[in-house]
Amino acid sequence: MANRHDNDLVATSAEELERCARNAVAAFDGWSAMAPRDRARALVSAADAMRAHEDELVAIAIDETGLAEARLRGELTRTAVQLRLFADVVVDGDYLDVRIDPADPDFALGPRPDLRRMLVPLGPVLNFSGSNFPFAFSVAGGDTASALAAGCSVIVKAHPGHPELSRRTGELVAGALADAGAPAHTLQLIFGQDQGVAMLRDERIRAGSFTGSIRAGRLLADVAAARAKPIPFYGELGSVNPQFVTRAKLAHDLDTLCSGFVASVSSSAGQFCTKPGFLFVSDARVVAQAIREAAEGVPEHRMLNPRSGEGYRRRRDTVLASPGVEVITAGIVRVDGDAQTWVTPTIVSVDSATLESAGSRLLDESFGPLAIVVQYGDEGELADLAARLFPGNLTGGVHALADEATPELAALIDQLHRSSGRVLFNGWPTGVAVTPAMQHGGPWPATTADVATSVGTAAIGRFLRGVSYQNVPPHLLPLAVRDDNPWGVPQRVAPAGESTSWGERAS
Repeated sequence: MANRHDNDLVATSAEELERCARNAVAAFDGWSAMAPRDRARALVSAADAMRAHEDELVAIAIDETGLAEARLRGELTRTAVQLRLFADVVVDGDYLDVRIDPADPDFALGPRPDLRRMLVPLGPVLNFSGSNFPFAFSVAGGDTASALAAGCSVIVKAHPGHPELSRRTGELVAGALADAGAPAHTLQLIFGQDQGVAMLRDERIRAGSFTGSIRAGRLLADVAAARAKPIPFYGELGSVNPQFVTRAKLAHDLDTLCSGFVASVSSSAGQFCTKPGFLFVSDARVVAQAIREAAEGVPEHRMLNPRSGEGYRRRRDTVLASPGVEVITAGIVRVDGDAQTWVTPTIVSVDSATLESAGSRLLDESFGPLAIVVQYGDEGELADLAARLFPGNLTGGVHALADEATPELAALIDQLHRSSGRVLFNGWPTGVAVTPAMQHGGPWPATTADVATSVGTAAIGRFLRGVSYQNVPPHLLPLAVRDDNPWGVPQRVAPAGESTSWGERAS
């Protein structure tokens, strides 16, 4: 852990950084070699430790982030459940993607050697914590859980917005892992922005993950790519999550639609990467009154920290000063004596032509409870607008009647799957289910690698690489690819002689 003086957390020293890197390498050797059930039990132990100290952790989080107790308890539960989910992934073994091709003297292209392929952990991973999810995307969050499950040791660069929570979570989780048999230093923390960059440049780090702004994420991605030996860097950056409403849906479910929109925009002061930033409707005047009424019932909420509040105030000022913007509800912005910003939702409207001509003044993400209602002319233009204005997002949403089946709706959904990691129908993007089929990623600028996800069991694949073993004697093979399969993992076998019938399934 980092040096501390009089309970104030300070930047990690250069000596500690070097020690962390050495320890991460040593821990990786032992952690990656642990039997699957042993590694899984350690993950469950970490989950149990967080639940056992829930009251303590939530109290610290409330003080440091200003987030509501119910929200934080739910997030801690999500974090523990995620650790347990990955424990099952490890035991199941399917993530290893074992493929076995026995030697085949009659192979269609000439004699085939014995080949056995599996995925192996990359090595020590550096995880940059996010500010807006102090549990689920922080010290023990999804990036850490999936990297640990893969067999990687993890160094977490703690977020300055919740340093004491980071420290305490790190102590509990690292202790639980060690008590369950994990090597010492399987999980470590460092503090300080420059220290995080220095660790990312360290040749012993084999992958990086990040949750935060486009600017910071791009800088870090460039650092990872510029290394003498570039490494994969998985950044979740920015997303505006556009929502599109058909005329029929607007006429049928006006009040439900508007109340759901406001609730999604204002939840936790709009500090979600999945907050809907734009709502496309055929008539902005129709929704204005219902949105105002829903917004009036939203109590003020504190932004995460003074820096987040300052950024929101600047962004809000830019939007409100943009030509063609009409205010539906101005919201409240209040700065208290501790420089903390308290807010209620600000929602404005524009037509689609104004939005497009304004460019980044309106199209950029607003981190906070600000959203824009956009009036379109014809449903036939929605797919094209989505393609031109929103090239990369975590989510895109369609609100339509269940029995609508128009070419325009089909075209819109087709476009959203090209530009989003998750396409929603009659749902709001805030709230990401921790479950195997979840995709939490998307094309740039939503992420730096749109083939990956940071939520769901597929997240483990970010921290693995493939290795084939050719003609290696059975006693020297990894257990997962041996014929006797002592770990009992799924194995995909291509039997000898099969190549002569390849292609016949297509006929």
